[in-house]
Amino acid sequence: MGNLFDSANAPVGVPTEVVIGDFIQFKITQFSSDYDNTLFTMRFVARIATGGNTEVKVDATASGDDYLFSIASAASSAFTVGHYHYQLEIERDSDNERVVVDRGEIDVLTDFDNQVDPRHHAEIMLDKIESILEGKADSDVSSYSINGRSLSKFSPDELVQWRDYYRREVAAHKRKEAIKHGRKSKATILGRF
Repeated sequence: MGNLFDSANAPVGVPTEVVIGDFIQFKITQFSSDYDNTLFTMRFVARIATGGNTEVKVDATASGDDYLFSIASAASSAFTVGHYHYQLEIERDSDNERVVVDRGEIDVLTDFDNQVDPRHHAEIMLDKIESILEGKADSDVSSYSINGRSLSKFSPDELVQWRDYYRREVAAHKRKEAIKHGRKSKATILGRF
């Protein structure tokens, strides 16, 4: 892999995920022959998928014939955790005309140094639902009202449905992580020829 702080070792292509607070660097090589980096500027623009105003804009620098994107740790510390849609834009320097040359998705992940609970959302929800189900015999009132305010709880059947849903989500997340790290998952099929 090499030293990732060295621009010569920058990964090619937009990463699929980055961690808040990390130094982020990547190279785009596929457009170099069509868009000379002395005549054009490439820009990475990402917007959070939840529809908020969170936007990331970074201009590339020339790296030989390629485009190099570098984001300092201090800048990535200001990112918001979430799923983003991005586009790569090429701007002609002579007249500032722009074209979008690529689009994709990227996940911005939390930094474990700054997160209290590093578990995936589905794992947290599954643990909460299972703890409620374990204590269900102690408090089986489904709704109550005090001073005109009412509160309704999930029925045991609804909790079981949500538990099963989050079990599937946790299993899918673990499969994805296993595949990402080259490990076998329960979905791995082995064959002999």
